[in-house]
Amino acid sequence: MKGAPTNGDLIEPRRLLAAADRHHDDFAAARPFPHAVIDDLFADDVLERILAEFPAPESGDWKRYQDVAQRKLEANPGVVEQFEFGQVTRQLLYELNAAPFLRFLESLTGIRGLISDPYYWGGGLHQIQSGGLLKVHADFNLHPTLKINRRLNVLVYLNKSWKEEYGGHLELWDRDMTRRERKILPIFNRLVVFNTTDFSYHGHPDPLSCPADTSRKSIALYSYTNGRPESEQSRRHSTLFRERPSERFLGGDAGALALNRPKRGSAFALRRAVQAITPPLLVDLWRRVRR
Repeated sequence: MKGAPTNGDLIEPRRLLAAADRHHDDFAAARPFPHAVIDDLFADDVLERILAEFPAPESGDWKRYQDVAQRKLEANPGVVEQFEFGQVTRQLLYELNAAPFLRFLESLTGIRGLISDPYYWGGGLHQIQSGGLLKVHADFNLHPTLKINRRLNVLVYLNKSWKEEYGGHLELWDRDMTRRERKILPIFNRLVVFNTTDFSYHGHPDPLSCPADTSRKSIALYSYTNGRPESEQSRRHSTLFRERPSERFLGGDAGALALNRPKRGSAFALRRAVQAITPPLLVDLWRRVRR
């Protein structure tokens, strides 16, 4: 899609619904969990304007994750003092949280009653610099403020001229963490939508090899419902990192413990540190017992 709509909006609702119709069946049948990859859904010039407004890594008050499982930057528009987001960026984020885009997601996924997140908890702008990574994980399952169930991840990639050798592929792994089922290059104007459950394991677990003056840029949003299917019910949890068969980073060695040391008074950081030294099989067993 080359040009933006002429009515002042940045997203064309009719184009959204047509794309949902085309990809609905593929979404439901996708492995290892329901997902869709849709290219050129948005106007190129809109995303180019987002790129022009995209904050540099050294600017603003990025939330920085620097530990054994993730090295990334996050700019959350729900924290008003964090950034002065550009006008086009604010408008696009608003439209991605508005009813036409929610109807697109409902038509694509078959999940009804979707709720957008006005706080953008964990979402907004994401940026990963050379050497950064995000280990394979399943996301938190309950909104900390609204207490509603997280059902969908929505990612819009903004990386022009991104080369295969840079890495940064979004990897989708099977439920048992024995096999990578899909590998998705994060190229410009590529939308990825996938179900969020306790077993929707995803990430880009290998360090980026892009040039130092380049970064992996994306917009991230999450959609919720009031309740979820009985088959997906579980106790509340934060991010669940998992190891691939070839790696060990949750085993509790001294380097991992140092990188995951919680700040004083941070209960969330403490939970993350405990998770980092607990074998994933024990985490899964404990969650099943507590249900």
